[in-house]
Amino acid sequence: MAGEKVVETTGLLGWVDRRFPLTKMVKDHMTEYYAPKNFNFWYFFGSLAMLVLVIQILTGIFMVMHYKPDGELAFASVEYIMREVPFGWLIRYMHSTGASMFFVVVYLHMLRGMLYGSYRKPRELVWIFGVAIFLCLMAEAFFGYLLPWGQMSYWGSQVIVNLFAAIPFVGEGLSTWIRGDFVVSDATLNRFFAFHVIAIPLVLIGLIVAHVIALHEVGSNNPDGVEIKDKLDDKGRPLDGIPFHPYYTVHDILGVAGFLLVFAAIMFFAPTMGGYFLEANNFIPADPYVTPAHIAPVWYFTPFYSMLRATTDQFTWALVAFCVIFAIGLFFSKNTRGIWKIIWPVVLIAVAITLRVFDAKFWGVVVMGGTVVILGFLPWLDKSPVKSIRYRPGWHKLVYAVFMINFVILGYIGTQVPSDLLNLISQISTVVYLAFFFFMPIWSRLGTFKEVPERVTYKSH
Repeated sequence: MAGEKVVETTGLLGWVDRRFPLTKMVKDHMTEYYAPKNFNFWYFFGSLAMLVLVIQILTGIFMVMHYKPDGELAFASVEYIMREVPFGWLIRYMHSTGASMFFVVVYLHMLRGMLYGSYRKPRELVWIFGVAIFLCLMAEAFFGYLLPWGQMSYWGSQVIVNLFAAIPFVGEGLSTWIRGDFVVSDATLNRFFAFHVIAIPLVLIGLIVAHVIALHEVGSNNPDGVEIKDKLDDKGRPLDGIPFHPYYTVHDILGVAGFLLVFAAIMFFAPTMGGYFLEANNFIPADPYVTPAHIAPVWYFTPFYSMLRATTDQFTWALVAFCVIFAIGLFFSKNTRGIWKIIWPVVLIAVAITLRVFDAKFWGVVVMGGTVVILGFLPWLDKSPVKSIRYRPGWHKLVYAVFMINFVILGYIGTQVPSDLLNLISQISTVVYLAFFFFMPIWSRLGTFKEVPERVTYKSH
């Protein structure tokens, strides 16, 4: 038939392929997508993130069938799911455990990207999509945090939303719009429900699709940081690559099996994880008239919450000094050339001035948000001549180790009742976190680098 698309497949599959590129998509993204041969343990977490996403969507759909986004009925509906719905307790614990495990695998996935330079050229867009996914996950978790309408989720949401009031000129109006009222109320619950169930998941799924498409367009990175597309056989296939399916689909089953064992152990034996996954106060109905002694977000927000609390009026003076020193360093740096030798120092001095003009609470919000957003600039901050940590100087590994330990310390402090000592430690840790990124263009290029092999290094198994 004239004009009919010609395909290699026949029968029902051929009929589909003439109308939808099913076989082509499978080949492009599975059977003929060549991935490096030397993937290791750290490459499990991308597929595990997809697995947890599926778990969260399916369990979320089930709970929405029984949940009531109403200030008078929300807590009772969650209790109904837990006590009356057949296996409702299991679905609820799968969802709550999945929320925390989502961040576990995403944090480890991002760490792998940092260690092996997966954000470097030509994968800048892959990384940016990934950071956007991380921001969406944080928004999704925040909006879902209020839905149980427990005591901690109510007051935690109240505190976080009130932070937006610190934004000059528009803060009060923005906070009121987010809540839909002057306090966290039934209107807030309905808004957060809509965002959590519909809006954010749609954006999240779109970003994940874009992330995967961008990844498969440029190809996966590997522990050596070697571009496998540079070495092809006579058929145009990478010499150091293997089809993702069946090799890595089977390979990832090992990671899935190990993950599900851990997931099930937590879900059945320690679903609250000592209050880190589910707080004790969230098993108490929200009471607007009783403020908990200590309000803290869920553990995966606590590193950034620590930085928020660390940004006091006195601490802004330290940030001013940091900006001035950094501006002077850039002005006299030989690596800063042309008009940028003037622009960057001027910008930093302007930031230093505004640090004292606006309230410290506002800068706490800026620091909290900025410490996440700065991750998106890693492709341009890292000036190392090699991608992978394997071929960097030994002291670079120490820098990354300090960064990781520092992040864990910030997370722990965020779970604790504030004190002068803990606040001082969080301020020091915040400076360390920011210094890691701000000085990366300098320290990342220093030292003696090992020679990167032309081909990937791996042991067959």
